[in-house]
Amino acid sequence: MDKAAQRAENRSYRSLKSVQSTGGFGVLAIILMVLFAGLVVILIYVPWQQSISGAGKVIIFSPMHRPQNIEAQIPARLHKWHVLDGQSVKEGQLIVELSDMDSKFLDPEQVKKLNSQKNALSGRRAAAQTRYKALETQISSMKRSQGAALPSATERSKQTSDRIWAAEQALEAARQQAVTTELNLGRIKGLFEKGLRSKRDFELAELDHARALAEKQRADAAIEIAKRDRTLAVLDQEKVGADTDAAMNGVSAAMASAQETIETTTSEIFKLEIEIKNAQNRFQQGIVKAPCAGRIVRLLKVGAGSTVDAGEVLAMIAPETEDLAAELTVSDNDAPLIAVGRPVRLQFAGWPALQFAGWPSVAVGTFGGRVAVIDACDDGQSNYRVIVRPDNEARQGRDEPWPSSKFLRPGAEVTGWIMLDTVPVGFELWRQFNAFPPTVKLEELGLSKPSPDIGKSEKKRKSK
Repeated sequence: MDKAAQRAENRSYRSLKSVQSTGGFGVLAIILMVLFAGLVVILIYVPWQQSISGAGKVIIFSPMHRPQNIEAQIPARLHKWHVLDGQSVKEGQLIVELSDMDSKFLDPEQVKKLNSQKNALSGRRAAAQTRYKALETQISSMKRSQGAALPSATERSKQTSDRIWAAEQALEAARQQAVTTELNLGRIKGLFEKGLRSKRDFELAELDHARALAEKQRADAAIEIAKRDRTLAVLDQEKVGADTDAAMNGVSAAMASAQETIETTTSEIFKLEIEIKNAQNRFQQGIVKAPCAGRIVRLLKVGAGSTVDAGEVLAMIAPETEDLAAELTVSDNDAPLIAVGRPVRLQFAGWPALQFAGWPSVAVGTFGGRVAVIDACDDGQSNYRVIVRPDNEARQGRDEPWPSSKFLRPGAEVTGWIMLDTVPVGFELWRQFNAFPPTVKLEELGLSKPSPDIGKSEKKRKSK
């Protein structure tokens, strides 16, 4: 073979050798297959914690311990401050003194004078009560006197009736006696005319007859007197009843007047007591004290002589409390997925943290919490408020407690991740790519799974 043919053959071998695969491509293929298999395993078996993020601020959970305003209760003039900005105060400690500008309460001796008026009225009421008791005793005595006087007058009336009966009996006897003496006088007169009796006997018979007639007239007069006495006794009986009734009516009127004085005085005393209480409270309202233990945030009115209106804010106070909470805002798209008791991871402003939303266990610098409140209505912009409180169960484990209120102050910014269900990484990526919402269990949404019987009946209905 000549040299030209040999060179051509060598060139063909080198070309064929250059297009032949080497052993490195097989290794690369194996590596790629292993990586792909590993990725598949990761996507299927590696868990991912779904979450909903929200931002907000730190608040005080108890409304009684939230920062509050110290307001003026009355229109007044600022007299003297007793605290400074940032000063810690105790409950009931004097904050500021105000001078009342109402003309009704300018007299510093007003309460003392009102008490003097009250004491005078109390004395007047006591005198009226004493008079009322005396009148009660008097009317009781008069009732007893009337009870004794009326039977006495009744008895006198009965006595006059007896006297009339006795006078009538005496009159009857006098009539019989007059008849007897008249018959006796006629016999003696006949005998005297015949000379059988003496003139003296005749004169004695006339005298006896005259006496009988006189006794009869006396008996008639006695009956008339007895009848008049009975009339007078009845009138006396009525007079005793009328007099005692009139006297008791007068005493009753005096008692009513005394009772009226007591009631009127009591009403005036009540009015004075209200005025005294109002004056005392008015003076106390000029002494503004701390409603709770805390720290003075800022003084809004300064300078002696400054005037303030009722309800105007004088200062702000932040109560001492460790009842901290986080207030997060979430959209209406995420609100249905949140339930009370859901765990939350929080990142406070000023505390460096590294948060992995899918793996909260490897987060650094975050703090645990639990959903405590979810608002029932939005804030007008389709956002809902979620209040998160410290997770005491997580605090007992490896989680650190929330910072003290000395460092974590109300109003500080906070970012939170509300933890939902755990799903595979592949499912989470698929959900994110398709913009689907996170998944939650039907039981947490208040729903229940449809029963198999319902599904079967639905299929039968469609087949028909």
